[in-house]
Amino acid sequence: MDERVGRVAELLHTAGETHHVVFKIAEGDDPDWASWYSDWLLNLSELPTLLGVTPVRSELTYWLVRLDKEYTEAKPDEPWEQHYARALLEHLGA
Repeated sequence: MDERVGRVAELLHTAGETHHVVFKIAEGDDPDWASWYSDWLLNLSELPTLLGVTPVRSELTYWLVRLDKEYTEAKPDEPWEQHYARALLEHLGA
C-alpha cells in the first residue's frame, strides 16, 4: 500500500497545482474546490485504477472536504497529499 500512497499523493499534488493555475487565471477563490478535484481525479487521472474502483464523484468530494477539515484541525506533520492519499485508499480503495 505504501507505493500506492505515494502514487495517489503525487496525483493529489498534480491536481492541486493544476487547480491553482486554473483558478489563478480566473482570479478567484474556489469554495467548491473539492468538486473540481473530484472531477479531475476521476476523469483525468489514474486514481480509479490505483483505488481499484471508481468511486461516485459525490463520495470522493465528501472525503476530500472531510479530510481537509480533519487536516486543518489536526495539523499533522506529514504533507496534506500523503495524509489524504492514505485515507482515500483506506476508505475508498478496493
